[in-house]
Amino acid sequence: MQRAIGVILAGGTGSRVGRDLPKQLLPLTGKPMVEYSMAAFQASDGVDEIIIVMQPDHLAVAEAAATHYPKVTKVLPGGASRSASTLAALQHLGALEPTDTKVLIHDAARPLVTPQIIAAVLTALDTHDAASVAVASSDTIFDVRDDHVKAIPARQHLRRVQTPQGFRLGTISRAYGQALADPDFDGATDDCSVVFAYLPDVAIAVVPGSDTNIKVTSELDLALAEHLLTIS
Repeated sequence: MQRAIGVILAGGTGSRVGRDLPKQLLPLTGKPMVEYSMAAFQASDGVDEIIIVMQPDHLAVAEAAATHYPKVTKVLPGGASRSASTLAALQHLGALEPTDTKVLIHDAARPLVTPQIIAAVLTALDTHDAASVAVASSDTIFDVRDDHVKAIPARQHLRRVQTPQGFRLGTISRAYGQALADPDFDGATDDCSVVFAYLPDVAIAVVPGSDTNIKVTSELDLALAEHLLTIS
């Protein structure tokens, strides 16, 4: 049976929140934000191991938090970009794991992820090499160029992407290998985008997420996350 590993990316600085600490370490109901993702992956029966990729100046804080979650086996220093942090995890895993290992990559800035969402991605990886969490868009979306509307995609086909995103280790490693060989590759905001661009024959499954699985990028998001955690 294939192993499943959760990779929690916490390498960013969170400058848009406007605090001295990286946002993934900001307190939510008394705990650093990153701990909520650790707890969700710890509680997932399908996850065998957790790796944290942390902002390099705060490794000790993440290591201290990780002592409460036995599945956490490693805290790695993150890179200068999201893609660099993903690569740090892939390089670590590539030396240890077979290519069919399931790898779930999650943003620590989404503290309200649930074990149920994690389980849905793991199930999708039984039949696919890549999968992502997403929710339907309740808003009409404009494609805007130079402050003018250029296209209005059909809303029923649009989804707002969340994490975790899941992959077979060999698939996501191969996609990043091709990306790094491309001189025009300048990083990506999510990992399915790399698979989509460089491995177009790989079908990416989509599983339902949740409107509460928000990404904290601003002070308003921080307040909303704290409220949602309080009432959950």
